[in-house]
Amino acid sequence: MPLKNRFAEMHDEITAWRRDLHEHPEILFDTVRTAGVVEQKLKDFGCDEVVTGIGRTGVVGIIKGKSDSSGKVIGLRADMDALPILEATGLDYASKTEGAMHACGHDGHTAMLLGAAKYLAETRNFDGTVAVIFQPAEEGGGGGREMCDDGMMDRWGIQEVYGMHNWPGMPVGSFAIRPGAFFAATDLIEIEVTGRGGHAAKPHETIDPTVVAANLVMAAQSIASRNADPVSQIVVSLTSVETSSHAFNVIPQKVMMKGTVRTLSNEVRDLAEQRLGEICDGLATTYGAKIKLDYQRNYPVMVNHDEQTDFAADVARKVAGECDEAPLVMGGEDFAFMLEARPGAYILVGNGDTAMVHHPEYNFNDEAIPAGCSWWAEIVESRLPAA
Repeated sequence: MPLKNRFAEMHDEITAWRRDLHEHPEILFDTVRTAGVVEQKLKDFGCDEVVTGIGRTGVVGIIKGKSDSSGKVIGLRADMDALPILEATGLDYASKTEGAMHACGHDGHTAMLLGAAKYLAETRNFDGTVAVIFQPAEEGGGGGREMCDDGMMDRWGIQEVYGMHNWPGMPVGSFAIRPGAFFAATDLIEIEVTGRGGHAAKPHETIDPTVVAANLVMAAQSIASRNADPVSQIVVSLTSVETSSHAFNVIPQKVMMKGTVRTLSNEVRDLAEQRLGEICDGLATTYGAKIKLDYQRNYPVMVNHDEQTDFAADVARKVAGECDEAPLVMGGEDFAFMLEARPGAYILVGNGDTAMVHHPEYNFNDEAIPAGCSWWAEIVESRLPAA
């Protein structure tokens, strides 16, 4: 395929961009250097418009086709941020920022979209307009929501939006996708249990919040096992339990807990929040303690739109010869906010036999670059065929 050959020619150049980004990871909205690199390259490519500061540190580049009889505008989105992880790859281009690492491949996503942007700005073999979207703070900060709240979709009249993520364990350059719910809603839990502290030798004079917390951990598991339909997908994980005292002979006054709820439908999400509140209220009454639940709705379920998913899969088959059905993923993805704002689809591209994302030994596989860039470019040329 000509596109694939073109990106094979650009492979070394795009790889160099990717490795530079890998050396200089930035977390959440602090993607100042990364955004600067993206901005300069988009300007060098000859984009018709380059705007920074969308969603705090996001960048949008506008590329117009040779014609615009269709009036259509497509958005292509890549995330730019890294994770607060200490890198353990030993690479010569490993992170130079202590405690930060591109452990999810956003360096690769950014580099691939830059490669596609360079090609599209050179050829402009399409009818309509493309917005290349470089987003900060996917890893927990909600940068996708921030960019939408900044009016990005309306400002450039974006009608459809497409996203991509590398996926370890899939053959390099292969693709997988599914319609409907794909990535889970990721809600956050903070619970404060207050009892009455005292001497560990006189528990009858206390209200032991540790006992209450232990019961809460076990009772929370009944939401998945006894409240939700067994065929529904739900995870309730209480991941942190910390008492206000660390002494051997002190019953603490408070216990602080943290955790997450993952669901793939709004109905199950509502059920989980309701039941967790009822469990906290019930245990507080049972033990005479006070329990404060802070249930924070974070990323929504990421839902691929049917028509755009079929189209994205067809494009993947043009690039790679086939496109598999992706599994449901209980991890979160804030591209969900963009898919709530506009129809579109999100696809996985194979990263080969590497460590899983969010692991200190993970590294984006540069051999996936031609396939990823080709998919981006073919999305545009197939959806906005030249007049």
